[in-house]
Amino acid sequence: MENEQMHAIIGPEWSSQAKFVVELGIKARVPIISFSATSPSLSPGRSRFFVRTALDDSSQVKAIAAMVQAFSWKEVVLIYEDTDYGLGLIPYLTDALQDSDTRVPYRSVISPASPDIDILMELNKVMTMPTRVFIVHMTAALGSRLFILAGEAGILNEQTVWIVTNGLSSLLNPVPSKAVDLMQGVLGVRPYVPSSKGLEDFMEKHLRSNGTYEGFNLFGLWAYDTVGALAMVAEKEWAASKSTHESTDDTATQKIICSDIRISGTGAKLLNGIINLSFNGLSGSFRMANGQLQPLTFEVFNVVGNRERIIGYWTANGGLSRVSLNWIHLMLQIHFVKARVLNLQGRPRADLVATGWVIPPLKDKKMRVGVPVKVGFREFFKISWDPRTGIPTYSGFSHDVFIAVLDALEFYLPYEFVPFMNSSRQSAGTYDKLLYQIKLQKFDAVVGDTTIVANRSKYVDFTLPYAESGVTMLVAVKDNERRNMWVFLRPLSWDLWQTIGSFFILTGLIIWFLESRLKNEAFGSSRNEQISTSLWFSFSTLVFAHREKVVNNRTRLVLGVWIFVVLIITQSYTASLASLLTDQRLQPAYADVLDLVRNRHYVGYQKFSFVRELLVRELGFDESRMIPLRTMEEYHEALSKGSGNGGVAAVFGEIPYVRLFLRRLCNSYMMVGPTDKTDGFGFAFPQGSPLVSYFSRAILKVTENKAQMDEIERKNWLSPHTPTCWSENQPNKAGAIYSDNLSLGVCSFSGLFIITGIVSLLAVLAELVKELRAKQRSSSKRSAPGSNNSRVIPLTTSENGHTAATATAASASASATHDIIIHPLQYDGNTNSGTSTRRDFI
Repeated sequence: MENEQMHAIIGPEWSSQAKFVVELGIKARVPIISFSATSPSLSPGRSRFFVRTALDDSSQVKAIAAMVQAFSWKEVVLIYEDTDYGLGLIPYLTDALQDSDTRVPYRSVISPASPDIDILMELNKVMTMPTRVFIVHMTAALGSRLFILAGEAGILNEQTVWIVTNGLSSLLNPVPSKAVDLMQGVLGVRPYVPSSKGLEDFMEKHLRSNGTYEGFNLFGLWAYDTVGALAMVAEKEWAASKSTHESTDDTATQKIICSDIRISGTGAKLLNGIINLSFNGLSGSFRMANGQLQPLTFEVFNVVGNRERIIGYWTANGGLSRVSLNWIHLMLQIHFVKARVLNLQGRPRADLVATGWVIPPLKDKKMRVGVPVKVGFREFFKISWDPRTGIPTYSGFSHDVFIAVLDALEFYLPYEFVPFMNSSRQSAGTYDKLLYQIKLQKFDAVVGDTTIVANRSKYVDFTLPYAESGVTMLVAVKDNERRNMWVFLRPLSWDLWQTIGSFFILTGLIIWFLESRLKNEAFGSSRNEQISTSLWFSFSTLVFAHREKVVNNRTRLVLGVWIFVVLIITQSYTASLASLLTDQRLQPAYADVLDLVRNRHYVGYQKFSFVRELLVRELGFDESRMIPLRTMEEYHEALSKGSGNGGVAAVFGEIPYVRLFLRRLCNSYMMVGPTDKTDGFGFAFPQGSPLVSYFSRAILKVTENKAQMDEIERKNWLSPHTPTCWSENQPNKAGAIYSDNLSLGVCSFSGLFIITGIVSLLAVLAELVKELRAKQRSSSKRSAPGSNNSRVIPLTTSENGHTAATATAASASASATHDIIIHPLQYDGNTNSGTSTRRDFI
């Protein structure tokens, strides 16, 4: 800068070197142009006179994250070198992976000066972890050593996935052929270099000069374009810039003093010229943005043989193309399976793609699955021991669901069941202790009727539930309906009995009133006889035993409606009474949980279950009043004895167990009270295990297959053809097992009573109106002017045939009243003559 009066500097090679040189360039206002310092820690945005004519390493992180996300690899391990080059990319790569929902459980940092033994120890350390996806960010020198050591140790196998950044691409930084031979199947990304006539000519010229393509890489193309860009800008600006610098004396040039560096007069112009320059170079489009080259497209490559095969592309706008995903899928299978295996449609089989993880304790063994040893309710998980060989066999609802889920997984998972038991083949403890064995790394998973609850999720991760659950109360029932001497009154409510009796009396009185108008002799002669007969007539219609004939049409109308009402009531009474005498009307012996707590009743719970802590913590039961139960027989015995006789008043258990119990003894017990919700039964795995997501998706496939689930339930315990006392529509309120009002009420027949009442009222009114009109006509005839009053006097005939009047003639003559004397006709028959004589007297 002092002696040669530089106006621009190309280089240096490494990012760590560039940091120092950039500071000098800023002081002297000389642009520092680098085509190889790719570390994101060296940013042109923070150093104005620094120009990067290469791609920033951070520009590739989104392409790598998209490739990881495409295969649903949820965890990756980062392996990088302990230099500015290695450390600068990691924050950007971690952020990109987190944005794609990928965890980084471990970062392996390796120094370039580390001996081979240290690198091997670090590789063995990462292989003890479950993650099998490794992203390597190193230069070719250290990266080639890493892969040679990993290949010789057998770590590069079908269980591992290796992804390299562009620093290990042969196009960027050549890797020795020995390392390439061991990197079969390795994936990577690198900048895309489009084909062009200029690039072909340059490669041909390089081949003629060197006789080989060795040494030809992308850094060389960037260097060529950088020199060309600077030359174009210099030729354009040189004519306008004539300023020169005087040389210093010999003593001043012996030592560089940074504070005395002269300021370049053309550096700023050259800087602006390069930043604003745009042309197509050998590496593609040469265009600056924010002081550095901008990426357009990245290639996704796969190491096959002794070369890197391009299998797809990534762009910022389009991401991984569909074609590239298919190629990646296929190439992964070629490496990991060692053969191309296609399905009938000619597509790669998804179950042969590497999962990207293993369970650390397994290595080449099987997954250890802990299972409970149950005494009761073995329909969920049952272990049967062969008496001769001692080999266990497994069955049950939870077992069958687990096998179905394994079949639904996208990969093969070897496993072995390990019973959680002591030396006597008895259960070794509670379900909490069983699940905690995962935390102690004694089990890799737990399968069984394990309920998903919050405190257990502190040390294990659960899958989605495969069966619903919840805690409810089981109590004995009482049924006194058929033993009640007054049960015959229960079909109808007391109000309805009173209403029916009132209408019987009312209808009888209406019949008496209507029939008495026409002096119906069938109802008797006196008033008392008529009323009593009418009331009996009304009640006899109840069994249709009435014999008296009615002569009034209005009576017939009232009676027809009343008989219809009686028919409906009798049929309803008969049906309700039959139901009371044949169906059981079950009532819970205890319906309120608070009553059990207040009265200090003994209660039972499923042994080894979390229900015990729930009863103490949430419901406030006394631990001394709680009895652990295991089998359905113990349930039955304890509930039969009762709380005061060495048994329990109620049993608290999970709904699947209670359902199974009720299917066996539904006539004596019932589920009552509110239900405490839980998430259901699920499989347990270590915290952070990638198996959880795979198993959860497989559980959804199995549970959504109704035919498959019905078959599993039918085989074990929840057959839809088995009768049950429990209904999904049963209310879950305390004491609300059924309706206490089993009797028919007035409202059920109110319409009929209203109709018969209206008809009866109209019949009475019609009869009264008829009589009133008859009296009015008779009164009008008597009171008419000029009319004569007449009397009808009956005559009697004496023995001699003379007629005598029963009335006196004096009264008739005095009142000038015309008397009409009527005598019955008498006929004297003469059989001999055949003639008769009629005598009429008027």
